[in-house]
Amino acid sequence: MGEGYWEQCVILLLDCDDSGSLGVLLNRLAETDLDDVLPQWRDQVCPPQVLFEGGPISPNGAVCVAKLAHPAEEPPGWRRVCGDLGLLHLDTPVEIIAQTYADLRIFAGYAGWDAGQLESELVRGDWHRVPCRDEDVFGADPEGLWRRVLRRQGGELAWFSTWVEDPQMN
Repeated sequence: MGEGYWEQCVILLLDCDDSGSLGVLLNRLAETDLDDVLPQWRDQVCPPQVLFEGGPISPNGAVCVAKLAHPAEEPPGWRRVCGDLGLLHLDTPVEIIAQTYADLRIFAGYAGWDAGQLESELVRGDWHRVPCRDEDVFGADPEGLWRRVLRRQGGELAWFSTWVEDPQMN
């Protein structure tokens, strides 16, 4: 379930292969304002219109996750990850994306694992793999995401959603 930096993180895995895994944190807002680094993208991202912290790797870089408005299309600058969800290259002219994407979110940095590292952490129970919904990626309330995702799993994972920092509060 993570501790320290990773405590209560919800991560969207974007790529997994023999060389490792890559994802972005869905429920952590960046300290940097989106207007300070990519002002032309502010009106394109879904609420809250902020920059998200994607992870500790390459924090000065950006990853853009986008959901197609028309899933049959393959627009320029976009790479499919799963279904109508993909990665959008931020060099894509803003003018051509307005009608192309239903939702869009930008992350500073990303989370990464070396080959076999994430698999080992999953076996150890450090992480739980659960299905993702569109509202997990693009929802307007990222702060409550960890509890919502766990609660809908049922069983032991739902129980974790009641976790409090101070056990004396129970």
